[in-house]
Amino acid sequence: GGTAKKLPFGNRGQNQPVLNHQTGEAYITPQNHGYHIDCSTLKPGWKTLFTNANDGSNEGIAHETRPYFSAQFHPEAACGPTDTEFMFD
Repeated sequence: GGTAKKLPFGNRGQNQPVLNHQTGEAYITPQNHGYHIDCSTLKPGWKTLFTNANDGSNEGIAHETRPYFSAQFHPEAACGPTDTEFMFD
């Protein structure tokens, strides 16, 4: 991965916009976290997958050749929005 850094105020609450770098899609997500991964410290083989559209902080990383990824927000797959359901496939 990379180095975790503290956010000044954290990303908390509903309706946080997240951008998917692979598809160009935007998701409206619930969040509750105070840290993010500094993209400039990612090791070779890792890339940014999701970015918070409000403050530009990292919301997820992905491995370039293996099926490993992370999400800093709360993906919803049932009982609500299903736009991030692909993460559970």
